[in-house]
Amino acid sequence: MDCAVLLSLFKLRFEVLLSFSISKERRVILPKSHSIFNSRTSTALLLSAFLVLSSCATTNKLALGAVANALAGTQSSTVFTGDDDPELVGESLPVFIKTFEALREQLPHHQGLILQTGSLEVMYANAFVQGPAQRLPADQFDQKRFQLDRALKLYLRADKVLKAGLELRFPGLEKALAEGTAEPLLAKANKNDVPLLYWESAAVMSAFALAPLDVALSVRVKGVTALMARAYALDPNYGDGTLDEFYISFYGALPDGLGGSKVLAKRHFDTALLKDKGQEAGPYLAYVQAVSLPNQNFPEFKKLLKAALAIDVDKDPSHRLVNILAQTEARWLLAHKDDLFLDTGDTP
Repeated sequence: MDCAVLLSLFKLRFEVLLSFSISKERRVILPKSHSIFNSRTSTALLLSAFLVLSSCATTNKLALGAVANALAGTQSSTVFTGDDDPELVGESLPVFIKTFEALREQLPHHQGLILQTGSLEVMYANAFVQGPAQRLPADQFDQKRFQLDRALKLYLRADKVLKAGLELRFPGLEKALAEGTAEPLLAKANKNDVPLLYWESAAVMSAFALAPLDVALSVRVKGVTALMARAYALDPNYGDGTLDEFYISFYGALPDGLGGSKVLAKRHFDTALLKDKGQEAGPYLAYVQAVSLPNQNFPEFKKLLKAALAIDVDKDPSHRLVNILAQTEARWLLAHKDDLFLDTGDTP
């Protein structure tokens, strides 16, 4: 599974979308592609090999390592991101999550497994738990609350995994982030560390979006600022605009006292559109939820959502699933405009 598929699936939120919803339980983004596997057949064979190896009392660590390297490899695939059936993908991902978690029990220091496990947990929580929950009708409040709590637990679960990966890579980083002295440690990071920096930031901010009154999470926002600043400095084009999408939601949804800035949100929105050539619905959703909706700017809300819906999901198969999910969200928002805005004017 390479970082490209999840980047795609995840680009959706923070569009998660990522568009967090600090005041109204919004959500994270999805990056762009965090590939999953070369083919369905090879994936099945790898999973079978793992199950056989892990069941032996004298499991060969080298053999397990080979399987782990293959599963957490860098080969790009559209098996998931190119799919046009979100339900099928959503039902499949928990199997992969549990497989990675089981592998990590055997190989707890394997950085590839750490990244894939944590990023999958964030993406699944965002696209297939939190997203559908937030579209439930008001009379299903209990079910909505249950699913949002489940999403929060998944984000925290991912945070635990990814935070451990960063601590292995940069011993002492967790304490340094809390004390605001992480710059020397983060200076050691290189371009290969960007996915880990991004996904840990996504996990923390997604959890914070669902629990903005949680003091333990709120004090970690400044740490996320440091992680993302380093990631952007190392590879601003990561995921063709994924980091900019994150920043749309980050700057747009946060209050000024925590680093929010509508000006910076707009700047990253424009940059994201340039990087993805306007072929991804994610930036539109992120800006709408982080800026247009809180500002009660209905004309802008409608214009941007219609632009998202105008994207041809088949033009770029590698982002088909992400765009389908984003357009589902866009349609729901437009259908519920009267519940979201005090005044929609005379616009039909």
